[in-house]
Amino acid sequence: MEQRISLTTLGVRDIAASASFYEALGWRRAETPEGIVAFDLIGQTLALYPLDRLAEDIGLAPSTLGTGAVTLAYNCRERDEVAEVLNAASAAGGEILRPASDVFWGGHVGYFRTPDGHIWEVTHNPLAPLSPEGAFRWNGYG
Repeated sequence: MEQRISLTTLGVRDIAASASFYEALGWRRAETPEGIVAFDLIGQTLALYPLDRLAEDIGLAPSTLGTGAVTLAYNCRERDEVAEVLNAASAAGGEILRPASDVFWGGHVGYFRTPDGHIWEVTHNPLAPLSPEGAFRWNGYG
């Protein structure tokens, strides 16, 4: 198996509301079949899929899947962008869990929860600068 993630699928209770949340953040949908929403990212895709259908595909009860045990991360180019992204998430209907603040390792982070319960970390990591296209790598592009 090659070391990569191609697609992250979030099980959501209300696909239209979840899609609207990401669109309010400025994301654009990819063309998809009925019943799934996808947003192409740098090198991968984020998909939204009805929670009950995802559970059926996996062979589990929807109540066993839950949300929040995994965080998704968005790295910013600049420190001040962290608060801007959190403000946009709040305006789109997200809940701010931790406002933008400095952390012990020298970065600046905040967290929000989407209307469907998925948790995003928003961070500026001066030790891992993004590529010109916005790609992230642990030790940065520099």
